[in-house]
Amino acid sequence: MALRILTFYQEGCMGCEEQTPILREVEGDLGVKIEEINAVENPQYIKEYNLRVTPTTLVIADDEVRERMEGLVHREDLEAAVRRHLPEPLPR
Repeated sequence: MALRILTFYQEGCMGCEEQTPILREVEGDLGVKIEEINAVENPQYIKEYNLRVTPTTLVIADDEVRERMEGLVHREDLEAAVRRHLPEPLPR
């Protein structure tokens, strides 16, 4: 199962700035890569993923959005969402 984690941000977004260190922690703890995409500079994603706010974080498994989190996501919630879709469960 192919797993991608995308997070969309825009410059000057306070929530996006607060989200960045949380993303780094989850990447380190779970050993996953989270792709950060500037929604303004990549408008094709706005329509493709029906983006309404930034930050928006998507967990995509096998090319299907499995988790959608709009606004600032707390570390525990983001980590739980990613864990649900990892091919092999990681120890807690």
